[in-house]
Amino acid sequence: MLYAFGFERIGVVASDLYFVDPDPGPGQEGPEQGVRVEVRFLEQGDLNGSIYSARPIGIDRAIWRADLLESVDNPGSLDRAHHHPRCRGWEPGTRRFVKEMTANPVAFVGKYLSDVDGLLDAAGLTRADIGESDSDALQAAVPEILDVVRRLLDRVRAGERARPPGDDVLDSARVSWL
Repeated sequence: MLYAFGFERIGVVASDLYFVDPDPGPGQEGPEQGVRVEVRFLEQGDLNGSIYSARPIGIDRAIWRADLLESVDNPGSLDRAHHHPRCRGWEPGTRRFVKEMTANPVAFVGKYLSDVDGLLDAAGLTRADIGESDSDALQAAVPEILDVVRRLLDRVRAGERARPPGDDVLDSARVSWL
């Protein structure tokens, strides 16, 4: 499931995620489940037809990512929750494990999204890179975004989302829009 909040030049996307790393780091073995939230650049495409035609929308590279993850063997623990304050091209930067994320992941995401200047600074960007109106629009949408994140996390915990692709034991998997 994918949720998207689009502004002028950036947006916030959220999706459930089931993940098995084929080459896990120490302590990261086994499947993970949870919710991924990203701030991304957006692109409005040109109309491909009449004034009534659907507009192409490009969801481009990530600026910031929060992975509200837990090992499948420890549901409800958020023992693998982390964020990536900076992304390099399409790759996430260094994982940052923050106790606040495990204690209250929705509040952490809200605090981070509400501090647009801090988010941009950590990503190596400025308001000029995203536009002044996007900063204000993002801050105004934080309550709606957090509602979506909360509902996605609830559905993961209920076993409705972030499910493995089948009954087989997998060495590698990524089931998600993000």
